Amino acid sequence: MKRRDKNTRTRHVNHLSNKRLNDWMWAYLMIFPTTAGLFVFYIYPFFQSFFYSFTDLGSFGQYAWVGLQNYVRLVGDTEVWQALLNTVIYTVLSVPVGICLSILIAALLNSKIKGLGTYRTLYFLPAVTMPVAIAMVWRWLYNMDYGLINSILERFSIEGRAWVSDPKFALYSVIIVAIWSTVGYNMVIILAGMQQCSRTYYEAAEIDGAGTITKFFKITIPLITPTLFFVTVMSLIRAFQVFDTIYLMIERNSTALERTQSLVYLYYRNAFILHEKGYASANVMVLFVIILIITYIQFKSQNKWVHYE
Repeated sequence: MKRRDKNTRTRHVNHLSNKRLNDWMWAYLMIFPTTAGLFVFYIYPFFQSFFYSFTDLGSFGQYAWVGLQNYVRLVGDTEVWQALLNTVIYTVLSVPVGICLSILIAALLNSKIKGLGTYRTLYFLPAVTMPVAIAMVWRWLYNMDYGLINSILERFSIEGRAWVSDPKFALYSVIIVAIWSTVGYNMVIILAGMQQCSRTYYEAAEIDGAGTITKFFKITIPLITPTLFFVTVMSLIRAFQVFDTIYLMIERNSTALERTQSLVYLYYRNAFILHEKGYASANVMVLFVIILIITYIQFKSQNKWVHYE
């Protein structure tokens, strides 16, 4: 009898072990494509770039070890500092303005208005539109000779500007395009956060006589701070990595390129136009460290303003 019970327990344990092994096997099988993609397209290139940042990498893969020479060159390169300044200006202006507009639009679309679905679709369309199409439309709008913006200004006797070729205006013109193309994406995320807010808080505030503005700043904003934290982190990372908007809107031989190129665009130039891949790798490593520090500061400071229910 005891032997039979022991055999039964053994079979039960073996069955659980086989079931657990089978679950683990299917779990790893399901995440394998994503893991392989992360390794091939992100992890391996990162360590490869880190290694090449200490080398003088040629066009055909040959390299020579140069140590910290590329990083020393970065410190004395005025073009790198200008690109860093351009990136910081782009980030400081585009991220706060874009998030504020996203909050405003999300609050309006969270109310009961006619055609709500249509408005949401229209605002979200730029987020799913190809960057090339966006650049073509905005380059036409900014065109000095026949662009819509200058045509409107001429009707008010205001002289038009070379919006994307004048160094004074090119970066700000790119920032406007960036805000326009990202507001819809952030708006959808923030709107989802607003719709998760409990109506109990608003009902209690209405009993106390709170108005719409008071409820918005005292209830809605604190309740969506986790969503705002996510949007802020992602927006800052995306802003520091800006490339496609500048690449598509600013000509390579434009006099405004120096005042608009970002660190990622400078990496592209050094790596694929000037063929200085080792120096370009050092460039992108510096950008990685900057983004890492900013993200770390955001996560450390979230306890001061992010409120989790």
